[in-house]
This record gives sequence, structure tokens and C-alpha cells, in this order.
Amino acid sequence: MARDHKPTRHRSRVIAASVATLTLGGTALVEIPVSAASKPRGHDVSSHQKNVNWSKAKSKGARFVYVKATESHTYRNPYFSQQYNGSRKVGLIRGAYHFAVPNKSSGTTQAAYFVRNGGGWRADGWTLPPALDIEYNPYDKKKRCYGLSRTRTVNWIKAFSNEVKRQTGRRPVIYTTTHWWKTCTGNSRTFGANHALWLARYSSAGAGELPAGWKVWTIWQHDNGSGSLPGDQNLFNGSMTQLKRFAKG
Repeated sequence: MARDHKPTRHRSRVIAASVATLTLGGTALVEIPVSAASKPRGHDVSSHQKNVNWSKAKSKGARFVYVKATESHTYRNPYFSQQYNGSRKVGLIRGAYHFAVPNKSSGTTQAAYFVRNGGGWRADGWTLPPALDIEYNPYDKKKRCYGLSRTRTVNWIKAFSNEVKRQTGRRPVIYTTTHWWKTCTGNSRTFGANHALWLARYSSAGAGELPAGWKVWTIWQHDNGSGSLPGDQNLFNGSMTQLKRFAKG
């Protein structure tokens, strides 16, 4: 996802070390594969993008967006309202995501905080299901999996998912990389059957290998901030009709 001022850092600095990326001077240069070019384009934003010009984003091709709402159980994006409500006003399908910090509090605690602060869902066709952003620890490289065992990590995600489902009626979309999933969950197959996958991989060759349990990706983050839309660049794996159906649940 995109950089926040405090307390999170730029996620892609950690991700880039473990995914295929074409770089020039540290900037990702990733072209969308021809086979994916017709899919609905979207992006994700956080406080780094501040007040977004949503009309301009739509004119450049945005059809959906995920907005960072919270991190851990203490941080709220100060620009959330402008980003979440502003995108809806111009006709974008939008949703909220939570940046997980599993060593700070339980999955249940962070899920409840997320839902209280923007992570809700309605079956209106305009609201994407809540999303969990879980990736390498940006605060301590020696504890890349937050000091949790693979079993504890899987249980943390389960607890987060169960609380989001209890409060909103939807299972969260899981944002991750295949490398992180293998390293920190042991390539668990637990979630693939009932959680949509939002995969980060910066490569013109396509989304690549999926984490265990998933047969398809639902959203692919193919670029970490060098595209035409504010923040990171995403594609939805389907048509606009299917995107609206996915939002409605």
C-alpha cells in the first residue's frame, strides 16, 4: 500500500525485496500484461496521498479504490473521510483496509477497532468488503513475522476474520504476497476457500504464483506507486459487472 506519515512506513520497501520488480533508480516500472489490460483499474490510498482529486482519478481510469482506515488498534487515517466519501461521490466503488500489526494486540481487538473506524460494509453495490493488509513487519526487520510463530500468525488472521465477519457479515479480503504467506504462515491453505485474495506482485509477467489455498486472485496490485492513479495500482480480476457483484456480496 502507500506510505503513511505516522506510524506506518512504505510497505513496498519490504515487499520489493521478495517479489519480481523491474526497477530504475528505485522506481518500479511495471507494465500491465496485455491479457489484463481490459480489467477494471483501481488503486489504494492512505494519508500519504492526503486530499485526493477524485474527479481527476476517475478521468484517468479509476473504477475502484481501497482506502486505509486504521493500523494496529491506535491509528486512524486523518484523511479517511475525504478519501472514502470523496471517491464514492464521483462514482467509484470503494472499500476500507486495515494494516495489521499482530504483535501489538489480538486479531479480534484490531478487527473491532477497524470496523469502528471505517471498516464497515453495506450491500449497496458501492462498498467493497473490508480488507486486511498483512505483510512483513516494517518496524523491525529482525522480526519480519512480528515475532509470531506460523501457527500464531494463522490464528491471528482467523480471529481478525471472525470478528469482521461477525460485525459486518463479510469475510475480509486478504492482501499479502506469496513470499510473506509462505514465510509467515507456512503457506497455510486455511483461508483460500472463503477469503478473496488481493495479491501484491510488481511484474509485467503477471500475478505469478499464488499463496496456497487460492486458485485465483481477485485483486492484483501490480505497481507500487509509479502509475497514473494516486497511490498503488490495482486490477480487478473480472468485468465491471462482476466488480459490482463482488461489492454487493
